[in-house]
Amino acid sequence: MPNKPKENLDRRDFMIASIATVGASAVLAANVGSASAQDAAAPSGAPSSTVYTGDVIQGKKVVSALDVNDLEPGKKHLLYFQGVQMPTGQYWYVSVTVARGAKPGKRVVLTSGVHGDEMSSVHTVQTVMNQLDPAEMSGTVMAVTDVSRPAIEGMQRRWPNFGRGNDLIDMNREWPGNENGATAPSRHAGLLFNRLLRPNADAAIDFHTGTTGFDVTAFNIGGTDVPEIKAMLELYPVGQIFDSHVYPGVLHNAFVDAGIPAFCPEIGAARVLDLEMISLFVEGTMNVLKHHGIVAGPMGRTGKDVTVFVGNSAFPILATHGGLVEHLVKLNDKVEAGQKVAVQRDSFGEVVAEYTSGVAGEVTGQRSDAMSEPGNPLVFILFNKAPPEGVEAYPE
Repeated sequence: MPNKPKENLDRRDFMIASIATVGASAVLAANVGSASAQDAAAPSGAPSSTVYTGDVIQGKKVVSALDVNDLEPGKKHLLYFQGVQMPTGQYWYVSVTVARGAKPGKRVVLTSGVHGDEMSSVHTVQTVMNQLDPAEMSGTVMAVTDVSRPAIEGMQRRWPNFGRGNDLIDMNREWPGNENGATAPSRHAGLLFNRLLRPNADAAIDFHTGTTGFDVTAFNIGGTDVPEIKAMLELYPVGQIFDSHVYPGVLHNAFVDAGIPAFCPEIGAARVLDLEMISLFVEGTMNVLKHHGIVAGPMGRTGKDVTVFVGNSAFPILATHGGLVEHLVKLNDKVEAGQKVAVQRDSFGEVVAEYTSGVAGEVTGQRSDAMSEPGNPLVFILFNKAPPEGVEAYPE
C-alpha cells in the first residue's frame, strides 16, 4: 500500500513522493476513506444533467455541470465550466471541448493543465481534438486543457492559494477533491471531478510533462495489472513505461478508483512545445480512440514498433551539495549499478560531488537547470528491482 509523502516534504518539494508500486486494489483500498469523505461532502442534490449558468464568455456558454449526452450529436461544442470562486467572488472558468460523435459509443476524457507549466501536454490534447470529425465518430471525446487555471495563468507548476497565507498547492495531490474542502484547489478538484470529468468518462488520459527545471523522456505511467490500462499504455510508440499506480491523490488514480481505466503520459520538458515528442503522443492517443471504436481507420505505430523499456520503480539521485551539475548520461541511456552519471562543481570549478546510479536501468528524468542546491533530484533511473528501504520515487 502506498505511503503518504514524508511529513518533512511539503508541497514545494520537487517531484518527490514515497515509493509506491502497488496493484489497483491496493490503491482503491488506500482511498476508501477519502472516497467516503468525498461522497459525504458532495452536495446531495448534485445534478446529473447539464446545468447552464446563463453566462456567456467570449461567445461560449458556461455550465456548472455537464452530461455530454445532452449535447447535439455530430458536432463540436466549446464551453466553459464554472470552477471554484476566486477571493473576489468571481470564478475560475475551465475550457471544455466536446466532440460528440454522430453515433453512440464510448466516452474518453482527455485532461491537461493540472500543472500550470506543462505546455506540451496542452498542445497534445489540442492537436488530437483538432483531428476529430464528430460527423464520422461513434462516441464522445471531451477535452479539458486548463484544469488548474491560476497556475496556467502564471505558467507555474502549482496553484497559488491564499487561504492561510501565501501557499503553492500541487493540484495533482488533491484528487478527487472535495467540494467543501479546506482549500480552493480541493474544492475546484471536487467540482470538476464530480460534475464534469467522472460523469462523462468510460476511459481517461491525464497528460503531463516534466516540471520546470527537470526534463523527462517520452513515457507513460500506469498499472499494467489492469488489462484495460495495459492495452492503452501499449498503443503509444514511446520508449518507456513506468508500470506503477504511484500513489493516491493524482488525477488518473482518482479515475481508476472510480472504476474508470486511466493513465498518465509524460511529454518531455516543461514550459516548451516539443513538437517531435508531441507527435508521438498524438499518434498514440488516436490509437486509443481507434481501440475504443470512437474513430475508424488503421492503427498508427504502437509500442510493438519501438523498443519499450518497462520499469516498475524509479530510483532518484539527489544532490548532496550546491553547485553546477554536469550530466554524464542522457535521457533514455541505459546505465549500470555503480555507473557515474553526474558530477558537480563549486564556484571555483572544483569537483565537490560525483553521483552514481544505485541500480541498472534507463534514465527517465534529469535536472535541466544547470545549478542545484542540496536535496534537488538530479537524475531518475527507471528500473525493475524493488528499491532499498527509504528510497523515494519519481511519481508523475
